[in-house]
Amino acid sequence: MPKKQKTKKVKKNKKIKKLKSSIKVKTSLKASDKKTSIPGPDEKPEIKKIKKQPTEKRIYNLKDYVVYPKHGVGKITAIEKAKIGDIDIQFYKILVEKEKLTLTVPINQQSKLRPIASINQINKCISILKTKPKIKRTMWSRRAQEYDQKINSGKIYELAEVVKDLNKNTDIIADQSYSERQLFEKAYERLKSEFEAVLKTSPEEVQKKMDKALGRTNISENVE
Repeated sequence: MPKKQKTKKVKKNKKIKKLKSSIKVKTSLKASDKKTSIPGPDEKPEIKKIKKQPTEKRIYNLKDYVVYPKHGVGKITAIEKAKIGDIDIQFYKILVEKEKLTLTVPINQQSKLRPIASINQINKCISILKTKPKIKRTMWSRRAQEYDQKINSGKIYELAEVVKDLNKNTDIIADQSYSERQLFEKAYERLKSEFEAVLKTSPEEVQKKMDKALGRTNISENVE
């Protein structure tokens, strides 16, 4: 057999061997993929547990002022224990003086409470009250719902925004609808009570401070 024919046969054989080996590798890879992706009947899929972020519990003391979103500022008058079934429950007794209401809040549900604002937060509220009110063109019923949600959110900046947006710089009843005036007074009193608790001053002094920021100075002077 001539040398040229021999070399051609050798090359062909080498190519065939390479193709066979590559086919084997591919089939083995596919088989391994199947093993890893599909568990057998006896094998249980591994479930990774997601660790929950630990919640930090805050301890409030007797006579501390706290804010309960739906009712505003209250004072802790007692820390008591009670047994319900086999479970011992510890709870706060909170007096909301403005509403003449006493709340019972279990300590393990204290996420509903927040501490009263800091001086810096009060100053930020005053700067919010000084800004121009945002006038929305949406229907009053929708706006009233939004304002009510903000009042009951327990967030002091949102409360200050409601007071600022509903402030009319006037004490004339005709300039405000009944529901508008009701929401303004509710937000104003909530904010005022927190100002009193933080600044530790008389209601009259707090009113002067708030009315000055709102541009209602003439109104407070007329009231006096």
